[in-house]
Amino acid sequence: MGAADSPFIAGIKPDQRPANAPVITEAIKDQAWYAKALTGISQPYPDSLRFLDDQGSWYTPFNRPGMTGRYDIRGWHTQKK
Repeated sequence: MGAADSPFIAGIKPDQRPANAPVITEAIKDQAWYAKALTGISQPYPDSLRFLDDQGSWYTPFNRPGMTGRYDIRGWHTQKK
């Protein structure tokens, strides 16, 4: 296997974005996205949540379930699916 046949491995040069890496051109935030992001938060929503309007498609732990048990203050793990 030559260098040209090597599989793509991310992270070898963390200071450089690979030329063939996917590019996000648009962040789509519909009502379902906002509903998920605001899980466990009641209205009126605090002004501090306005950052959601600027949130792109990058990772944020805010709109994903976190720890379970007594630390699940937003009810992510106790909701019926």
